[in-house]
Amino acid sequence: MERIIKILLVITVLLSGTKVLADEVSPINLSTLITSQNVNYETCTKVFNTNCVSLIYLTVAAINANRFTIDEIQSKSGYILFTAVNKQFLAMVSNVNTNQAMLRITPADDNYYFQPGIVLNIFKYIDLN
Repeated sequence: MERIIKILLVITVLLSGTKVLADEVSPINLSTLITSQNVNYETCTKVFNTNCVSLIYLTVAAINANRFTIDEIQSKSGYILFTAVNKQFLAMVSNVNTNQAMLRITPADDNYYFQPGIVLNIFKYIDLN
């Protein structure tokens, strides 16, 4: 009997935990990521605690994970040209210091009216890996 109570308690905790996670993701937050809008330049740049070479590899992996099309890679100069949602983007990796590198993802046509989720999902993938 005690074992059944413990199992029911664990199931209750797990179900209540998934409910909290489901409540935290609101449709408003998701719609703002996929709706085209004017994006600030500051949103398109981020400094990571990794070296430049690792950041290039992580950026390529993030672009592939998001199923965007890579058009061109220049690893020596540190840029990646890719297409997402019929729009080309340029990802530039540069050194900040020996332990940090900066990733800047900007639209190739300098029109900053696009879905911010394109850039933020790449940044999130790199942060997680």
